[in-house]
Amino acid sequence: MFALVLFSALAGLLVVLSWVYRTKPYLACDLRYTMAALRVGSRMRKLSGKKRFHSILDAFLDHVAKDPHKKFLWFQDRSWTYQQADQESNKVARVLSTLLQEGQSAALLMGNEPNFVFVWLALSKLGCCSALLNSNIRSKSLLHCFSCCDAKVLLVGADLQEAAEEVLPSLDQQGVRVFMVGEGPDSKNIQNLSHKIQQASGTPVSPELRANVHISSPALYIFTSGTTGLPKAAVINHKRLWFASLLQSIAGVRSDDVIYIYLPLYHTAGFLMGLCGAIDQGITVVLRQKFSASHFWSDCRKYEVTIIQYIGEIMRYLCNTPKRDNERDHKVRLALGNGLRADTWEDFLQRFGNIAVFECYGATEGNIGFVNYAGKIGAVGRVHFLHKMAYNYALLRFDTEKEEVVRDSKGFCMEVPRGESGLLVCRIAESAPFSGYAKNQHQTDKKKLKDVFVKGDVYFNTGDLLKIDHEGFVFFQDRVGDTFRWKGENVATTEVSDHLLMIDCIEEANVYGVKVPGHEGRIGMAALSMKANMDFDGQLVYEHVKSYLPSYARPRFIRIQEAMSLTATFKLMKVRLVEEGFNPALIKEPLYFLEDQQGYVPLTQDLFQSVQEGRIKL
Repeated sequence: MFALVLFSALAGLLVVLSWVYRTKPYLACDLRYTMAALRVGSRMRKLSGKKRFHSILDAFLDHVAKDPHKKFLWFQDRSWTYQQADQESNKVARVLSTLLQEGQSAALLMGNEPNFVFVWLALSKLGCCSALLNSNIRSKSLLHCFSCCDAKVLLVGADLQEAAEEVLPSLDQQGVRVFMVGEGPDSKNIQNLSHKIQQASGTPVSPELRANVHISSPALYIFTSGTTGLPKAAVINHKRLWFASLLQSIAGVRSDDVIYIYLPLYHTAGFLMGLCGAIDQGITVVLRQKFSASHFWSDCRKYEVTIIQYIGEIMRYLCNTPKRDNERDHKVRLALGNGLRADTWEDFLQRFGNIAVFECYGATEGNIGFVNYAGKIGAVGRVHFLHKMAYNYALLRFDTEKEEVVRDSKGFCMEVPRGESGLLVCRIAESAPFSGYAKNQHQTDKKKLKDVFVKGDVYFNTGDLLKIDHEGFVFFQDRVGDTFRWKGENVATTEVSDHLLMIDCIEEANVYGVKVPGHEGRIGMAALSMKANMDFDGQLVYEHVKSYLPSYARPRFIRIQEAMSLTATFKLMKVRLVEEGFNPALIKEPLYFLEDQQGYVPLTQDLFQSVQEGRIKL
């Protein structure tokens, strides 16, 4: 009788489990995420409640004390333990302490190299805020960044000395002192601090130097092109820094993991989610100067990498490399990143093995993000009750032609139903703050959407169209407004237009992004009208954009129009131009293509086909 009851109970349990699996296939993932989110929430409450603030720097120092001889950083053929990295940063801190005081800002114009990490740790030890400059910016954009963050000092990598010397006279006028860190050619204009750093003591500096730093203090300025104009300095306080760093904890990173960072450290992904997350977990970082598809898997094997970071374009590059017999011969188990297309995702897993992909969505300055903890191919996140409790977000009906939200007869916004695309917004609150942009109230206000559901409420406008399906998965649809994304970078169309209008022959410029088969994001294109009695000078335009714009922001295609296309409200028309693209068989107006090192040349049908078929590298 007992055996019969036991058999019946087990059979019933199997039926229940089978029903749960069929009707709730993601329940186990949801439960795991719930536990991880609760742990993160508990940690944040403890960090906020401590009398003396515990920063990411303190987490680093905890690992120095607990496991001093563990490898912290690999770069090329050199490595540093946690203790050695601490000593290197102490030396830098002692030198910088003669130049800066607690609470002041210093700007870093450096590529991915160990000195970037040591300098940032040193500045943190002095209670200073680091402004992480995009190493691609030059001239006007570079100077503009200093007006945003009040940097007293610019610290330059040896390989970027020329970029600093270009703006040195203007920086002198602003009272900004410039120093080089690293081995490089001597400069009569820029003092190199390397000798002083080598001679300095590696003993710890006093923690009292950062005694006034708290969880709401600015930790970083990260520059984003956002929606329009020159780069904007997103203010990242220590609380926000912690939240981004804890993503690795949610993704299941272990203390024995090794992470491979080749994304630029001046970006949120590489610095916050990558480096700072690694410090929180106490793991080893393999740092590479730039991404290389041909060296990617050999690096992973050489350093026994277990975690990689990505943007969608990176994964496509890897999938486009020639197939090799040993491409599954690696220890990578987890990939963290964003912007991965469904088709590339499937190709990647098929080629390189069973790697867990942890896709996420967010913005540097935003107050809302999603994580696809269930691994659903193509999704950027999943709706979860804890997430919804913490963040009051919604997808609003949006008119893409007018580029504005749709409001009802009472003047309030309307949510879209499940399965439809809408503009993602999140209410600005203590649990979801928006710090805005340093010294740029106009752009800060532009990111705020008011009177959304009730009079007086204020939401952060992400500028992104998303969709939530009937299973609760979130999918990225498109970016709205005056920005497109290329090579993992935001390209501000207004800034590009402003630079084009500096050229003598150009009367008007309308910049937008167009899709190219097989590529993530959109590549730059500009519709131009010429001044009276002047012709388009492809070589002149090329020399200008090469001098003033980073490579990813230079328009690759140009369309010459007799007059700009305008909307009924006299705004530059982009929707139709984007749809028409750059096919010379369909567009009768002159078209030009930016050939590497050769300038703008007429876009022929043969060139067009080469681009479409991927025979020309973009």
